[in-house]
Amino acid sequence: MKRIGVLGGMSWESSVEYERVMNEAVRERLGGTHSADLIVRSYDFAEIEALQAAGDWDALAQRLARDARALEAAGAQLLVIATNTMHVVAPQVQAAIGIPLLHIADATADAVVAAGLGTVALLGTRYTMELPFYRDRLAEHGISVLVPEEPDRTLVHDVIYGELVRGVVSAESRADYLAVIHRLRDAGTQGVVAGCTEIELLVRPEDLDCPLFPTARLHALAAVEAALAP
Repeated sequence: MKRIGVLGGMSWESSVEYERVMNEAVRERLGGTHSADLIVRSYDFAEIEALQAAGDWDALAQRLARDARALEAAGAQLLVIATNTMHVVAPQVQAAIGIPLLHIADATADAVVAAGLGTVALLGTRYTMELPFYRDRLAEHGISVLVPEEPDRTLVHDVIYGELVRGVVSAESRADYLAVIHRLRDAGTQGVVAGCTEIELLVRPEDLDCPLFPTARLHALAAVEAALAP
């Protein structure tokens, strides 16, 4: 089993889900008392959020690249960034290390393609919905992407930072998200990408009449597959 390096704590609410999914998947595959071999670098998310809000992606890229090198030096054989938004700096992180960085959008795209869908809605932080890094990566797999119009886009973003990263999961916000998804369904989406790992804490597959792609779970399972591959 290869050692997985995890850049997480962005926020820890979703990072603990990564660890749970990876450990459960390894135990299911190998049996007994087996669990995942992990090295985790968890951040004070307030510092990350402040740099995001300031648009200082260069500082974030430098920080994650430095820590990725540290995880590699500590024995990590592959790396995951346990968040969708911070994949905006994935190219800089990959360039800084000699081990594979498993991209969350690739794991998501594989699931979308396997489901036979061509158009999906992307919900996430404002950065994930508005910057091209995620949509372009999905487009490389032949997937068309819809994002919410305003004011829905602001609502989706504000619930993430005002509630979900703080551990608040409310029925009211779930209803608001489902209304956003309903409008995207009317616009032609065939499925929904939970493009912020915390969204999986709020919206559940049984809430929808179309497929939901839980990016954190898909990414964590892809990491286990890579770790257990010969």
